[in-house]
Amino acid sequence: MINTRRPKGSVSGASIAVAAFSTVVEWYDFTLYLYFATVLSRVFFGGGETALITTLATFAIAYLLRPLGGMVFGHIGDRFGRRRTILLSVAIMTIAMFGTALLPTHAQAGAVAGWLLFLLRCIMGFSVGGEYNAIVAYLLEGAPPNRRGLIASMASASSEIGGLFAVGVSLLTVNSMSPENLDSWGWRIPFLVGAVLAASVGIARTTMQESPDFDDQRARGTVPLSPLHYALANYRAGILRAFAISALGSITYYIGITYVPTFLTSAGKLGEGDSLRLSTVAAFVVILVTPFAGALSDRVGRKPVLIFLSACSAILPIVLFTLMAGGSPSYALLGIVILACVAGGVSAVGAITAAEQFPGEGRISGLALGATTATAIFGGLTPYVAQVLTERTGWTLVPGAMIAVVGVCVLPILITLPETAPRKIMLTTMLQSHRQK
Repeated sequence: MINTRRPKGSVSGASIAVAAFSTVVEWYDFTLYLYFATVLSRVFFGGGETALITTLATFAIAYLLRPLGGMVFGHIGDRFGRRRTILLSVAIMTIAMFGTALLPTHAQAGAVAGWLLFLLRCIMGFSVGGEYNAIVAYLLEGAPPNRRGLIASMASASSEIGGLFAVGVSLLTVNSMSPENLDSWGWRIPFLVGAVLAASVGIARTTMQESPDFDDQRARGTVPLSPLHYALANYRAGILRAFAISALGSITYYIGITYVPTFLTSAGKLGEGDSLRLSTVAAFVVILVTPFAGALSDRVGRKPVLIFLSACSAILPIVLFTLMAGGSPSYALLGIVILACVAGGVSAVGAITAAEQFPGEGRISGLALGATTATAIFGGLTPYVAQVLTERTGWTLVPGAMIAVVGVCVLPILITLPETAPRKIMLTTMLQSHRQK
């Protein structure tokens, strides 16, 4: 049974705002890494034919630690409070980003540089494992029931602001110096900026109140001693649904948004500067789309919105990647904008829908088992897989085909998905009662 009760208490508007707009760090980091992949391949792996693949593999392997981090931080959040896990995760992220900015390069330390980068990526992947889940859970539990979709979508919009900031910093860095200076020391600037951003977010989070839902659990004595076991024992179907929803959201975002600059540079024959400029437009589109999609899901329901977006994911990507592979900036822009609309919509509605598959007890742990695991597989691995398959097959439409396959596979699950939007549930209940009378 899906829990739709409203917590007794409420959190302040300031706490909601801090939570909603503090997801910028995670998305700044991984967007920066993927947008800077070609630069990092030279800096840490010496360039060459396999350097870019190695750089993406480092991202992918480290990302596999996300589920482990999600389970650890999920236990902390479900057992000791949402606030504690949110503060701990951002502290570790700050250390990891600052450490990355200080790393030696391949020219200075040889292969050791690549291994140190890999180590810090693993730490980052672990720390962000419970970050987004805890934020979405916090927003869901603190928002009015009829505005959950809109308020939770602010986390997705904020995430893309982090991505947009990463694009802007990357673009400014690339265009303000020579390639030699960029590879020598300029690449450190975006990571230092990220460390300062993370530290600032950590300070802001210290002002947040605890989730009213968790306070309610403590008052009732229903906080689970073993949240992972609790979620597995009681919400297996919810875990599977969250996995499917997140699989769609992850592959549309990581392939349709963050991998696109690498695709445009390697397969679309555009320069790094042009690719980053087009990606900036995509970031703006996602920021505009996510609140609209979240509010729409509050009004018409999560299910119809997700079904429509899944159908779009199954039909459109191959055509859009065909446009982007042609080398025309205008066609590439069209493809990027449409992909951004789909990815932004799925991110906004998918996050709240996955969280609504669980009650307050064990919610973050359930998301770790379902949503975070799917993100590791269909998010962290897919840029690497897309690049490898594109290079080995010579078929530039591989990324679009990957999105389409997931869209087709997830669609039947979404069709059978129980509606979780409180307003839609209430209207359905009222209609059924009227018919019975």
